[in-house]
Amino acid sequence: MSQPTMLKVASAQYPIGQPKSLAEWEDKIAVWVKSGAETGAELLVFPEYAAIEQAACFGPEVYGDLKITLAKVAELAADRVRLHADLAEEYGVHILVGSGPVQKSDGSYVNAAQLITPEGQIGEQEKLVMTPFERDWGMTAGSPVRVFKTKLATFGIAICYDSEFPLLVRAMAEAGADVVLVPSCTERVSGYHRVRTGCRARALENSIATVQSPTVGDAPWSPAVDFNAGAAGVYVPSEHGVSDDGTLAEGALNAAQWVTATIDLARLRHVRESGEMRNYRDWSLQPGAPATTVSVETVTLM
Repeated sequence: MSQPTMLKVASAQYPIGQPKSLAEWEDKIAVWVKSGAETGAELLVFPEYAAIEQAACFGPEVYGDLKITLAKVAELAADRVRLHADLAEEYGVHILVGSGPVQKSDGSYVNAAQLITPEGQIGEQEKLVMTPFERDWGMTAGSPVRVFKTKLATFGIAICYDSEFPLLVRAMAEAGADVVLVPSCTERVSGYHRVRTGCRARALENSIATVQSPTVGDAPWSPAVDFNAGAAGVYVPSEHGVSDDGTLAEGALNAAQWVTATIDLARLRHVRESGEMRNYRDWSLQPGAPATTVSVETVTLM
């Protein structure tokens, strides 16, 4: 099977609202998927902790208590994924579901995002490095590192803070990832720029594309996602014939919108070996550069 050469993506700047019922929330997701598919994108990317919005459907006794919020949203995980699978089939698109808590067999919670194909195949990546506030919530670091082979491309998923750690994304790139998806949720503009900087750096280091999708807007009802700042972006190495500034597309800060770009996968693969600069190939030439020892599991979704 020949490798895909082009990929059109749509990355959501997704506004956290306060739906009054699950039906209202489902209608909102359906509208967003429909409008995303209408851009012509083959892949729709939703942000980190977008699933927390579901807690609003159950009133203040749920959304006002962080522990109860995590438990309730985790309880809805299977139905949430099923809704996105139905929409992926209906519109013929791949979807990265907005991440949320998933409860493990030992009772702990991880932050997980699911990649769904139009045929209903599902892959899941858990967040690997917890932020200080996630530790305060009682969230647990997940595993393993995965890449997902699809008919569109091979994807890695680095959830928010994970994108700020070079060795994690390097392992994904060495395992074949053409594109790394970065769903994010940041309270302040400074946090958004940290993740954005991580996305740009990982794209440069590995001669890959990165796609950031943030939550936006204020949700004072929620102790988890009360303030949200960011902009979606699609980043590549700054390379002649790819992009002069490393940005294929970027949204307006804090606007609710889709941001789209077409990624030339064939050109990126060429750059890895034959570009002006060859950061991916020359990684090992750094004095003291560690050999990648991160174990990566390949999941085939096609």
